[in-house]
Amino acid sequence: MRWNMIATWKMSIDGVREGMELLRKDGDICKAVIEAVKNVEDNEAYSSVGYGGLPNEDGAVELDAAFMDGETLDAGGVMAVRNIKNPVEVAHRLSKYRRNCFLAGEGAVEFARSNGFTICEMLASSAKIKYENTILRGKGQNPLEAYKEHDTVCIIGRDDMGRMACGVSTSGLFLKHPGRVGDSPVIGSGFYVDSLSGGAAATGVGEDIMKGCLSYEIVGRMRRGQDVQSACQEALDDHIRQLESRNHKAGSMSVIAMDKNGNIGAATNLKIFPFTAGSSSGKCEVLAAVNTRGNRRIMRADDVRWEEYGGD
Repeated sequence: MRWNMIATWKMSIDGVREGMELLRKDGDICKAVIEAVKNVEDNEAYSSVGYGGLPNEDGAVELDAAFMDGETLDAGGVMAVRNIKNPVEVAHRLSKYRRNCFLAGEGAVEFARSNGFTICEMLASSAKIKYENTILRGKGQNPLEAYKEHDTVCIIGRDDMGRMACGVSTSGLFLKHPGRVGDSPVIGSGFYVDSLSGGAAATGVGEDIMKGCLSYEIVGRMRRGQDVQSACQEALDDHIRQLESRNHKAGSMSVIAMDKNGNIGAATNLKIFPFTAGSSSGKCEVLAAVNTRGNRRIMRADDVRWEEYGGD
């Protein structure tokens, strides 16, 4: 089946539906991807993205986001920003600039403020309570790791003419050091899209993903003629072997990809990695990459033993 959108985690399903509806009405894949990401950023229930995102060790929510247009290869991103309501919108605006298109910290916030983007408190009451309870218990009992429930929202889209785009957004690791940046807003690691080949994005432990520029590697494999699913599987397997050969235990890593024709793929080193997909025909569904003793395959939601997955 030819798809128009693929996104990480079950939490993205409403955003995918919204993005696909916009694509059918407006035809602009860039807008569709941005609105799909914003849907997740705005939902307090998701503790790894936007409002509701879990704070750093100082109790502040710091967000990372990026956007890339596969037609032009224009890309933009923001890193370690506070109080920007929808950082993916700012990343998209920055992608229009030839220079100064990736901004961090206060410089990124000032750009957002001066360009009329919404600035507001991003620490939700639910996130504040979890932070305070964790501090009371002793944060040493909570090692820095990707979320058990879910992590970065990554959305890759393609219109029926073949133009592609990608948007990503995250609040990063819970109790991270202030200013810490993972793979998500780093072009080639957390995301990459080229309308002539395809797009890929990653979620998980950014420090491990960045050691292999995983998203660019997957797109490169598709560019050289490899099918999308084997590109995901083999790129992830090769990367894990590289890490292990250096006595490094790989943290959780999952990838999604879409080729230039709308075929999709996914792979993970988790037992189950759910993701969503949507098509211009109106079909939107949850799928899952399942990893059983290294045997990776994609399954439909009805066929997955969800009791083995403790997430969203």
